[in-house]
Amino acid sequence: MTIPKNPVEGTDPDIDRGIISPSERSRPSVRLGLLVLSIVVIGTLALVAAGPILWLAKSAVSTTQDILREPFAWWPSGIQWDNLVQAWNGIDVGRALANTVLIALGNWFFGLLVALTGGYALAILRPRYARVLTAMVLATLFIPSIVSLVSLYLTVIDVPLIHANLIDTFWSVWLPSAATAFNVLLVKNFFEGLPKEVFEAARVDGANALDVFWRIVLPMSKPIIGVVSLLTLVSAWKEFLWPLLVLPSAGVQPLSVVLYKAANTAETAVLIAGMFISVIIPLLLFLVFQKQFLRSAGQAGAIKG
Repeated sequence: MTIPKNPVEGTDPDIDRGIISPSERSRPSVRLGLLVLSIVVIGTLALVAAGPILWLAKSAVSTTQDILREPFAWWPSGIQWDNLVQAWNGIDVGRALANTVLIALGNWFFGLLVALTGGYALAILRPRYARVLTAMVLATLFIPSIVSLVSLYLTVIDVPLIHANLIDTFWSVWLPSAATAFNVLLVKNFFEGLPKEVFEAARVDGANALDVFWRIVLPMSKPIIGVVSLLTLVSAWKEFLWPLLVLPSAGVQPLSVVLYKAANTAETAVLIAGMFISVIIPLLLFLVFQKQFLRSAGQAGAIKG
C-alpha cells in the first residue's frame, strides 16, 4: 500500500496553497471576483499614495480662488503656469533648491564617511573595546533628538578645541548630521556578513587595514552604500528644525525653511507651486534611479540573510 506524501491525494507538493484552491480559481465567477477585488485594492492604494501628490500638482497651476473655493475641481479658471515662475523667482525657490542640494550632498558625503569607517572599525578591525563602543552607539538611538538639541546648538556656536562659530555655514548642518548611529549599525551588520576568508587572505598577502578597506571592503559594499545613501539624502532633503536654528540668513537656507517663512507673505497658489517643486524633484530622481535603489536594498538584505 502506497501512502501519499500529501494530505490530499494527487496534489503536487511544489504548488503553493492559498485560501482559494486551483479548482475554485478556474471558475469564471471566482476569477471575475478576484479581478474586481484586485482592481479595487490596487486602485485604493494608488489613490491613497498618489492622491496628495496629484492634488498638489493640480493646485500648483491653479489660482488661489480655485484652490480655496473648489479644491477638487479641474482648473475652473484655467491652468496658471505662471505660478511656477513666480515661485521660482518670487520666493527664490531656485536659490533655496541649490542650498538644499548642497546640504544633501554634504550630509551624504560625511554621513557615508562616518558610517563606513565606523562600521569597518566595529565589524572588521574589532578592537578589544568594540563591544563597548557598539553598546554606546546603540544607546544613542534611545536618546530623543530634541533632548540633545540645546547642547548641540551650544557646541556649534563654539566648537571645542578650535573655538569656531559655525552658525550660518553649511558645516553647522553637515557635521552634526554625519554621526548617525542607525547608519553605523546598519553598515556594521552588513560588514559582519561579508566572507571573513577574504580578509584573512588579504592579511596573509601583507595588506594593511587601509588596503583592505579601500580595495576589498568598499567594492563589496555597493548594496549597503546605496541603502545608506538613499536614507541620508531623503533625511537631508526633508530636514527642517535644525537648519531653521543654525541657518538664520536667507542666502543659505534650504527649501524647507524658505517655504515655511514664505507661508505668511506669499500667495497660496504660489506657495503651493513652491511646495510642488520641492516634492517633484526628489520624486523624479527616485523614479529615474529606482532600479539601483531597490537592487541595492535587495542585495543588502540578501547578503545579510
